[in-house]
Amino acid sequence: MQAAVHPTQAAAAESVRIPQLGARNIAVDAYRGLVMLLMMAEVLQLARVFHAFPGNPFWSFLAYNQTHVEWSGCSLHDTIQPGFSFLVGVALPYSIASRIAKGGTLGRMFGHALWRALVLVLLGIFLRSLHSSQTYFTFEDTLTQIGLGYPFLFLLGFRPPRWQWVALAAILTGYWLAWALYPVAGPGFNYLAVGVPADWTHHFSGFMAHWNKNANFGNAFDQWFLNLFPRTQPFVDNSGGYLTLSFIPTLGTMILGLAAGRWLRAAAPRIPMRRLLAAGAIGVAAGLLLHFAGICPIVKRIWTPSWTLFSGGICFFFLAGFCWLTEVKGWRKWAYPLVVVGMNSIAAYLMAHLFQSFIISSFRIHLGPHFFAFLGTGLEPLLRGAAVLAVYWLMLFWMYRRKLFLKV
Repeated sequence: MQAAVHPTQAAAAESVRIPQLGARNIAVDAYRGLVMLLMMAEVLQLARVFHAFPGNPFWSFLAYNQTHVEWSGCSLHDTIQPGFSFLVGVALPYSIASRIAKGGTLGRMFGHALWRALVLVLLGIFLRSLHSSQTYFTFEDTLTQIGLGYPFLFLLGFRPPRWQWVALAAILTGYWLAWALYPVAGPGFNYLAVGVPADWTHHFSGFMAHWNKNANFGNAFDQWFLNLFPRTQPFVDNSGGYLTLSFIPTLGTMILGLAAGRWLRAAAPRIPMRRLLAAGAIGVAAGLLLHFAGICPIVKRIWTPSWTLFSGGICFFFLAGFCWLTEVKGWRKWAYPLVVVGMNSIAAYLMAHLFQSFIISSFRIHLGPHFFAFLGTGLEPLLRGAAVLAVYWLMLFWMYRRKLFLKV
């Protein structure tokens, strides 16, 4: 006998065309694990190791890819935040399907989405305030950026696919237009006054100057918006060029992930490899075209529309690669260490921000101040960082074995 379906549940399922619940996609968890591992691996301090071995191409390559590029361009480290944001979108169709199967209604689920968004924003502010004398109100943190856009993403999850593509086009075009219409800083503009050093070599010229560091539409907004909050001193600029309004094009990255998640669920148990690869190629090509045509530069720090497309394409490629290895070829054992991290991404994020100093201090107390210098002082930061990273993973492994998953 077939169980009766609540009308609200049936209507919600029909509106988003959700297939039957299937097996968990290991590729998504493994990709998320890689993203979090790259973030936690900052503790390896590869830039310090490179400085100890100047001119060494091996350490130079590793150091470059563990730091953000100064302005335009991309390193492996620059793909962390897009990957995290993209995977929020990938996971949403799975989450909606699970909640509907448990009798969730649109109203209750949207209420939870609002609560989740608020927690992410507050958590981001809390982590940014750890070393401040008072609450440091800032909204460029990864968690905060995701939280600001998440309610809009959730609502798009209940609309047909064409809505998400229209929303993506509107977001990227409208955001680009707002920056393009904002006046370019004149030749006498005092860049030093907004934290740009005198020897800065990354100024754009011509039309692309609309996206110069701290002399742009986003920084002008923050000089108004962030000063509405109590501060120890007035906000003038962010030293890295990061912006509150970047949550808008970041929402575009999450929408791309939403499309990928829908494709994966609709094709299950098959993997839509052609779609994923085509989307990756289109995204990368479109971003590069906009950059080299002088229409919009690829700059992660201010999350330009071309960065949304370019980094989104890279995320599609990463997801396709993980799907090919784990789902198509069936090679899953190698991914287990990543899955342990990926299934507890919030816990991993908190560990990296809260536990590093405590663990390093404990090593120094119990092992001595130079225990990790046994291969020389140049490699000491790397070995100490590897030990910290191992502690992080063991903590996550302990949680994984006991099915303790920290969720918002």
